[in-house]
Amino acid sequence: MKKIFSIFIIFFISSCSSIGQFGAGVDITFDPRTIGMQIDDTIMQKNLSARLALFDKKYFLQIKSEVRDGNIFLSGKVDEPEEKIKITKMAWETKGVRSVKNAITIKGQTSFKQTAKDILITSQLRSALIFNKKTKSRNYTLETINKSIYIFGIAMNEEEKKEVINEANKIYDVEKVYPSIYLATELSRSKF
Repeated sequence: MKKIFSIFIIFFISSCSSIGQFGAGVDITFDPRTIGMQIDDTIMQKNLSARLALFDKKYFLQIKSEVRDGNIFLSGKVDEPEEKIKITKMAWETKGVRSVKNAITIKGQTSFKQTAKDILITSQLRSALIFNKKTKSRNYTLETINKSIYIFGIAMNEEEKKEVINEANKIYDVEKVYPSIYLATELSRSKF
């Protein structure tokens, strides 16, 4: 009974989103996925979040996941390397998964100063994408870890994909850019 109640609470809390947005906070007007694809991705994300929380409640708050067309992007911090491996395995076991990108870090490997720099880098990239008329900034999840930017999202075309990567490379103090950007035409059930 406790597990059923926990699952209900997890789904209730994680399903709250603002008007005009669907699932993981992607604005429908900018998302090239079909409604069916968005629903499938949201179900996968909720399934993974529930399984992680049931495995260990701390993961519900520590681990963030994004799903786009069956591709899972994980971020957050864990205490031990073994936890990172277990979480990756659980993501791969999610029904319908096509790939898993893991940007989870181990606590203690970054300092407060580095975390502040990483937040600044992410904010600079988010701002650059908002002001760049060639990109749809809402289609991307950005995570910076130890001066490395992880970009996960969907580009409408090759030009937008290049523009997003170019904006990331322009930011001062960035050492590496890891793009996981899918083209709208590459989506599994694309109508383009």
